[in-house]
Amino acid sequence: MNSHITRYDLMPIPPVPEQTEIFEAGVVAFGVEYRLLNDAIAAASAIETAGGADRAGTLDDRGVSIHVFAEVGGERHEVLRFDCFQEDPHYHYVSWSARSNEMLHIDPVADGDPLAWALERIRTRLPQMLERAGADEAAERVDLRRVDAVLPRVAEAAFRVRYHHDDASILRGALAAAER
Repeated sequence: MNSHITRYDLMPIPPVPEQTEIFEAGVVAFGVEYRLLNDAIAAASAIETAGGADRAGTLDDRGVSIHVFAEVGGERHEVLRFDCFQEDPHYHYVSWSARSNEMLHIDPVADGDPLAWALERIRTRLPQMLERAGADEAAERVDLRRVDAVLPRVAEAAFRVRYHHDDASILRGALAAAER
């Protein structure tokens, strides 16, 4: 039934704070970051790539990530992430209580531009997705008017970094953050 979901018993690579622009919207906040994901970053972050050793040397993707932060257990954590990558666009439900995350793929043929799709999901399905991620209190308290008010700025930042970014600087930042 859930064969479209890949479950990882580890947390995703966290956002690089210096490369993430944050937009507050009450009980939630959105972070916009351009990300590179390759074998070096994955290894430095101590994550296991899907498929394990048989995929070594094949991890090479990039794109805009939209991080959704909410309070869980008294602390602010990333609970949703939309990785609008060029090769494998996907999104994550991040469970802090289970210390796991679930990844679901986005089909650009059926769903269109992954970034536009992600922004639309935030606009139309955020409370349901927060609840699915285990952020029940945030789901109940999210003020959709505040989300709607900040979403144009989130979209502007996301499209800006999609087209204007420095891969070398992003790579250095990702490797440095992974080693902290």
